[in-house]
Amino acid sequence: MKIDEFSTLNELFSLAIERYRRLIALKLAKPKAEDEEPPKHAYHETSYGELGELAERFSGALAELGLEKGDRVAILAKPCLEWQVALWGALRLGAIVVPIDTELTPPEIERILRESGAKALIAGGGGRLLDKDKIERAVAGHEIKIAHSIRMGEPFWKLLEGKEPAPPPPAEVHPEDLALIVYTSGTTGNAKGVMLSHHNLASNVRAFLPRLDVSSKDVILSIIPWHHIFGFTATILAPLAVGATLIYTDDYKSIPRMMLQNGVTILVGVPKLFHAMFQRIEERLAHGGLKARLVYRFFPRLAGRVLRKRLTGKAFRFIISGGAPLDPRVIRGFRRLGLGVIEGYGLSETSPVLTFSTPFNRKAGSVGPPVPGVEIKILDPDDQGIGEVLVRGPNVMQGYYKNPTRTEEVLDPEGWFHTGDLGRLDRDGWLYLHGRRKNVIVLESGKNVYPEEVEFELGKIPYIQEVLVKRGFRGGKEVVQALIYPDWERLGERGLSEADVEGVKELIWEEIALRQRELAPYKRIKSREDLIILSEPFEKTSKQDIKRYLYQEQEKG
Repeated sequence: MKIDEFSTLNELFSLAIERYRRLIALKLAKPKAEDEEPPKHAYHETSYGELGELAERFSGALAELGLEKGDRVAILAKPCLEWQVALWGALRLGAIVVPIDTELTPPEIERILRESGAKALIAGGGGRLLDKDKIERAVAGHEIKIAHSIRMGEPFWKLLEGKEPAPPPPAEVHPEDLALIVYTSGTTGNAKGVMLSHHNLASNVRAFLPRLDVSSKDVILSIIPWHHIFGFTATILAPLAVGATLIYTDDYKSIPRMMLQNGVTILVGVPKLFHAMFQRIEERLAHGGLKARLVYRFFPRLAGRVLRKRLTGKAFRFIISGGAPLDPRVIRGFRRLGLGVIEGYGLSETSPVLTFSTPFNRKAGSVGPPVPGVEIKILDPDDQGIGEVLVRGPNVMQGYYKNPTRTEEVLDPEGWFHTGDLGRLDRDGWLYLHGRRKNVIVLESGKNVYPEEVEFELGKIPYIQEVLVKRGFRGGKEVVQALIYPDWERLGERGLSEADVEGVKELIWEEIALRQRELAPYKRIKSREDLIILSEPFEKTSKQDIKRYLYQEQEKG
């Protein structure tokens, strides 16, 4: 199948089922027994042909429930076979799918169901939603059909009984029809429903796949949940387009074992995973003796082959990281060992992929050039070339659902989407990100400080578990402040406890003074008074992003 042969997700799915019918589409680990130590994963495999048949039957079940083209079907579950059956069954019917994060609270879920007008909910266990009462509280007062029990299993499959061998014919779906309404988690308040058409999503897959060079021989392991647009596009749609096998897990500890067991070629994840992996590699090298350290220093590719054999397997090709910035030092370290790293950039509003780097480029810290069809320009760049990132292309959303005012704020008449992110383009057109526009600290000197840059440096201090850099005011002037949630376990090793706040503050301030030498003088925290120690972790979104708006100082004083 050529990458450019589909214009809707339904066409993508049909072509995949036709061409790759006998290949394995999904390989999901079965739950391990409670007393199993160490766990030995057994897998439930689903072929492309089986997935297609189940989706057809489920579309019949939804039709019997009274659903039709244009209705919204919400999916609230962790990744599993039922999730994809529900997705493709709903799209076959011409319905619009509303993926919901299982970590949301009942009031948050209720708001999404109410605003989206969902007529069916496919609900599965996960996070804080294991108990059926919470689901019932979220749907109370809604004309909604719960098509799935709170726990994956029997009730879902009962819906499919008697739906073979003649499901209803597929709905006629056009590229401009909506496929998804994706609710952003956001760090600045209420979530917004991003409207993505079949064309938005299909065009994005066609644009970025050739750069990744994946095929039906690839085995992709991912930890990205499917309600997240990165996980949806990169680990559901992309493998379908080439007939690759997808394995999903949310168990970080099992990843090395799963990679070795399954001959994984591509690992898709977030920076937290890859930072931990590289730390483990460094620890192995540190405890490997002088010979291991010398081999790593002078013959890194040889050291990489040995580590790959133990940690990833010989078939492994490269890492794909997204969702947050990846430490350039980690990128360079993996590449030095012969392990490719691709870093990308995108947003829910852009389906999501805007840029992709390449596995072994020399520009660690860049998220790469735009994918074909996407235009990027920098609005009002400063003397460093940094300004707001604006993007335009076929993957840009239709708008925010039932929110024309917010839509007009970010989509201008020329079709440029204002991302709110700050960045610069180098002479080759590669993008470097510098944080969020609304987070910028403007000093009295006129200099701009990008908090994410400072946070990145301070985050390397071992006694800091979480950090947020923000504007503060002293003497009526804007200054750089840091809110720190310490790593109390490490501090305990130094004999410091939560009761000794001043001692903790003094130690961290000394470390900050050393670390800040890597920053330009105007970016530094100038006074110990601007270091604030927190006793509780930061409040976060379901994506574990800090809710910055809760900690920003609103008035000068």
